[in-house]
Amino acid sequence: TFQSSPALKYLLEKDVQASKHFVVAVSNLSFFKSLKIHSKFLEVSCDGIAWFTSWIAFIWLLNSKDLYQMQVNMLFGLVLDVVIVAVLKSLVRRRRPAASDDMMTIGPDKFSFPSGHTSRAFFVLLFFTNLYPLHLILFLPVAVWAVSVAISRLILQRHYILDICAGAFIGILEAVIIGFFWLSEKSAFNIVNFMSEENAESAI
Repeated sequence: TFQSSPALKYLLEKDVQASKHFVVAVSNLSFFKSLKIHSKFLEVSCDGIAWFTSWIAFIWLLNSKDLYQMQVNMLFGLVLDVVIVAVLKSLVRRRRPAASDDMMTIGPDKFSFPSGHTSRAFFVLLFFTNLYPLHLILFLPVAVWAVSVAISRLILQRHYILDICAGAFIGILEAVIIGFFWLSEKSAFNIVNFMSEENAESAI
């Protein structure tokens, strides 16, 4: 089977070792407690449920035809991300480094590969840099956020290093796919109109 390959077993063992060394090194830092608290905030900031609910609310509350194209394409990207990550996790079924005992944590599911938080963060980063570029002033905060989310997954022991790398690659790939199938303004308007005719017709 896929995970019984000797070469893959060796790679996964090295991944586990490297990930543990990273966690140990970071845990010895004087500001580790503060770092872990920040990591939990980052975890919530890139949670799938939080993104879906807030993004749908963003579409309905802002209600602007000028933004429909960006909003709908982003929404499709978020859906694509969930599907790809869910399929890969069900196929690979790699267990997380440690079970979460934090009752305030949203999730996580029990499988580790790939990192959904990282794929989502890097998709958002690529979306707002290549597909719908933000002002240069906003690029740095978004980039720092995406990288910080990835690192936080290791600090919180939700993932191994390979999970993070795979997640980043998937997020970039998702941005490429959405860019290739980018919906036009008319298509985006029709989709919003189909979902909520009253909302679309009253858009400014």
